[in-house]
Amino acid sequence: MKKLLCILLVFALAIPSLAACSEPADNNDNDNGDGAKYDANLQINVSVLSGTTGMGMAKLIDDKKDGNAALNYNFSVVADATAVAPLIISEQTDIAAVPTNLASTLYKRTEGGIYILAINTLGVLYLLENGETVKTIADLKGKTVYLPGAGTNPEYILKQVIEANGLKVGTDVIFDYTYGTPDALAQAVTAGLAGIALLPEPKVTVVKSNNASIRTALDITAEWDKVNPKGSLAQGCVIVRKDFADKHPAEVAKFLEEYKASVNFVNESKEEAAQLIADAGIIPKAPLALKAIPNCNITYVDGTAMKTALTAFYDILFKVNPASIGGAVPDAAIYYVK
Repeated sequence: MKKLLCILLVFALAIPSLAACSEPADNNDNDNGDGAKYDANLQINVSVLSGTTGMGMAKLIDDKKDGNAALNYNFSVVADATAVAPLIISEQTDIAAVPTNLASTLYKRTEGGIYILAINTLGVLYLLENGETVKTIADLKGKTVYLPGAGTNPEYILKQVIEANGLKVGTDVIFDYTYGTPDALAQAVTAGLAGIALLPEPKVTVVKSNNASIRTALDITAEWDKVNPKGSLAQGCVIVRKDFADKHPAEVAKFLEEYKASVNFVNESKEEAAQLIADAGIIPKAPLALKAIPNCNITYVDGTAMKTALTAFYDILFKVNPASIGGAVPDAAIYYVK
């Protein structure tokens, strides 16, 4: 009898321990390492653009799916950057990967309602040609260049590079916006309807995979660096709603830690990352992602280095067209520097 009572007592004492194992972890144990506690249960809505700007997020998306992410992310992949702005403004999204010029215009539209957390993409633009006539920027004189839409980063970047080389857009070089999206232009180039075109990765890889006659005539990042030695070409970034970041600094810090690790994984483990990129719907097929990654300049730059690089970049874009960044160079408050 005594033996039976002992067994029952041990079993009864074990029940609370088993129940504790099934409950969510105590948030007091979630320490960033600097004493700040983050809430692992707080839902964080993250919008990721399909294409290069979103590629660095692929490992973190997979970690969330497998239950290995520290935070409770709700990821959505968005096809068009213009769809992100209303999500931020309506507070449906907390964090988003967007083009840098959109970040600046959103800062203006929301009256300072966002921060830039980090640069995530450097130059990803390439000039494609179905032919062999363009070897330098000077060779564009008298030619038409097809662009993936008006009023976008690619337009302003190419315009600055061309005019810094002494040519005039609209006179010496004609911009044609007939095919107004990257997808439409990529299809036109593949079909031989646009002889010289500006496209970003991974569209460049897609086009060249489908038409062996298309070549990369110019790396626009290299051309930018020749005429802008003090202004890095920073095309993509990650932003956060100011209200969210101010209320949840520990969660933002943890996100940046996990996101940086995700970016590093994509750059260091390209084959596995390519599959994760495809699985997330950021690029349709893993082989295309694998070919594109080396030319996508996926990066992670935060803090003072981010502020310095983007300030110089915005100064240049403002001189090209003030409207390209919302009419004014953003003040220092746009940068999340902790």
